[in-house]
Amino acid sequence: MTAIRAATAGLALLLAVACTPPAAPRSESNTAGGTVCAPPQGRPPAQTPTTIDVIEQAYFCILGHYYSGATLDARSLLTSGFIALTRELDLSGRDVPDATMPALTGDRKADWAAFEAVYRKVTAQVPDLSGKLAVTTLQAIVAALGDNHATWVHDLGGAPPGYHDGDGYGLGLQASVNGAQVNGNPGAALPPLFVTVVEGGAARAAGVRPGDIVESIDGSAPFIDGQPTPAIAALYPRYPQAGPVELRLLRQSTGRRWRVTLKPGVYERDLAALQGVTSKPLGNGIAYVRVRAFAPDAADRVLKGISRLRTGRTLTGVVLDLRGNGGGSAPEAIRLLSAFVHGRVTAYLCTADARCEALRTDDTVELLGLPLAVLTDRSCASACEHFSSAVKDLGIGRLVGTRTAGAVSGPSEPFQLSNNTMLSFPLRHHLGPNRETLDRIGVPPDHHVPLTPEDAATGRDPALAKALALLEK
Repeated sequence: MTAIRAATAGLALLLAVACTPPAAPRSESNTAGGTVCAPPQGRPPAQTPTTIDVIEQAYFCILGHYYSGATLDARSLLTSGFIALTRELDLSGRDVPDATMPALTGDRKADWAAFEAVYRKVTAQVPDLSGKLAVTTLQAIVAALGDNHATWVHDLGGAPPGYHDGDGYGLGLQASVNGAQVNGNPGAALPPLFVTVVEGGAARAAGVRPGDIVESIDGSAPFIDGQPTPAIAALYPRYPQAGPVELRLLRQSTGRRWRVTLKPGVYERDLAALQGVTSKPLGNGIAYVRVRAFAPDAADRVLKGISRLRTGRTLTGVVLDLRGNGGGSAPEAIRLLSAFVHGRVTAYLCTADARCEALRTDDTVELLGLPLAVLTDRSCASACEHFSSAVKDLGIGRLVGTRTAGAVSGPSEPFQLSNNTMLSFPLRHHLGPNRETLDRIGVPPDHHVPLTPEDAATGRDPALAKALALLEK
């Protein structure tokens, strides 16, 4: 499921579990109901239905372990859950008179007891909706944290027929607002919405091209007054519930406007899209390395790629292309940073009461001794932002492109719930090397060079051109 989720929803939420440095010590206290909230032990058994008891366990797990759980107003979680519950009742045409929010006092256990009593009374009247109501309620409680690294992963129904590891699932395209932004930091999205890559599938079959501007999605505008709308999420469907998506497109080069309906499905991705790290020589001794994710072996693959490029030629600089890199393993980001600088702090992980642990370079990694330029965009998230902020703060190289995603709340750790679903959230909050907050803000580039629809349509890469100019000086 992890590989499938990364292929279908971008890397934004894969990061929540993947970008985990060594864990801070934690206790495993019981919830009010006596069920232990604990890390997973091996592969979880098959999932069972979500119930009010599972919601209770998740609620107290968050309060007991989330990095700001001790100071969090728990009423915000219960209120969000109850809002979602009543909305689902209304959407199902099954609203009931007893679905009234109980009075909350701020006493976490008493408030839970009041919430649970009303919840049980309501769901007893619509037993056929109990599963859907439980899922909706728990999703809303987790979402109420407003944390791009807090997730609840439950069964989506399994992979679609014909899926093989490495395949893509979806519409077959990537856009200027990608899955990491939709799920992690929607405020980072900027208009216009346009196609940046056509990987295959329905998009390729329909003749969609890079540079095509998406004017509407299922009849809804992707931006209103410059603000992104939830409609954008439909570009990144997750099986099995995803249906066809209607797009209205504009091709600026011809002025053509048309509508196309794309049905999500499995498609075989191009080889380049499957390779996590690729490298090649550019002019004047520049090594170009594309890193699509900080997978467990990413740093070694980058360093081996640069070493191969040094065979028989003299390198004068390195361009690391991190555009579209949704993150991954923070230790891998640190190892790669350590090839450019030693003896420095790359980030801090802090508790709510400002007790911080410094993450330092791995000085066993051999220094490359080469000038560095890093390409970033709004899809560079989490561990990618850890890397980018360290490059900027420590003066390792120059950032070129656009501001990063601002989806770097903190490394997330998983907890297995009693129905074998997985709840993940940060135990500590991420700060940059200068102790600056990056989450919801991102890392600004040293040279702002955005990609335009015209660039995507013609295959121009102004950010790469600027990076080469900087290194060739």
